[in-house]
Amino acid sequence: MHTKGDTMTISSLKQVYFKIPKIIRLLCAVLVLLTIFGACIHYIEPNQFKTIFDGVWWAFVTGATVGYGDFVPLSTTGRLLGIAIILSGGGLLAYYVSTLSATAIDRQTNKTHGHISFRGTGHIVFIGWNERTRQLIDMITVKNPPFKIVLIDQTLMERPKNYPHIHFIQGNPTMDTTLEKAHISAARRVLVTANTSESESHADNMTILTTLAVRGNHRDVPIVVEILTDNHIENATRAGANTIIRPNDFLSTLLYHELIHTPKTTPFENILQLLNHQHFEQISLSDPEQYSDFREAAKAYLNQDRILFGVIRDNQWIIHPKHSFAFKQHDILLLLTHWPKPNQPIY
Repeated sequence: MHTKGDTMTISSLKQVYFKIPKIIRLLCAVLVLLTIFGACIHYIEPNQFKTIFDGVWWAFVTGATVGYGDFVPLSTTGRLLGIAIILSGGGLLAYYVSTLSATAIDRQTNKTHGHISFRGTGHIVFIGWNERTRQLIDMITVKNPPFKIVLIDQTLMERPKNYPHIHFIQGNPTMDTTLEKAHISAARRVLVTANTSESESHADNMTILTTLAVRGNHRDVPIVVEILTDNHIENATRAGANTIIRPNDFLSTLLYHELIHTPKTTPFENILQLLNHQHFEQISLSDPEQYSDFREAAKAYLNQDRILFGVIRDNQWIIHPKHSFAFKQHDILLLLTHWPKPNQPIY
């Protein structure tokens, strides 16, 4: 007679059993069934199958319909057992193989459609798919191929074509469940781009909400955001953005230079080539007496293949100061230097 405790134990075991992935349950069933058949043939024909392992080997070979012929049952009972293996174990083994194939296909399909969670660490998370994101991913792929990239977007239904190396997450980036799928807590950096298909104000609001969600899941990760309107810059800072990119300000200034520049100059191409081959660096000057003036510092950095072009003092940018410019405590030097070589890490 079963007691209440026995019933609860059986129910708990059932719950644990059905939580195990189907493919694992099938594999266990195949192993148990064919092992039983192998042990039975050993006891039926001990002279022909000298060990249980010989019987198990024969059971698996027979169930898989391979039939090497190294072990063959001689008795009628043994042959009937072989027929039972072919009818039961063989069918179960075939079902296991087909399920394994279907599982692999389903996983690849789910990964393509952004339903599989990312389990890596030290990755870069891009939020929002657009032409800027595509170009940036292309640049990182060429210059820093070891970087792992995770893309979050709710408008795409599947991973962008020709980008099999990125991990795609389909979903709303303001939701914790979506960010958890991207393993945001272990990310190296996060970039939130503006949705230019929406109005600028609405796009900025979504960017700020996304930034809040990211900061709530990872308090220390550097977040770079794209803000389209000036009146949302302060809100983005409050939300936790470390760097705010203002494309409208940059493009307006660049267009002004293109319209007003002196003849035979190409401001846009100059800046584009500069950013392709050089990157900016900021160094806090701990000892203002290290250099007597700007000229000496510029010469010292030039010997290191770095170009000193300005200073930040009390949040004021001083570009190309006079040669006699004297440094003060906590000045920040603005430098241009070559990009690291491919595969060289950037911190």
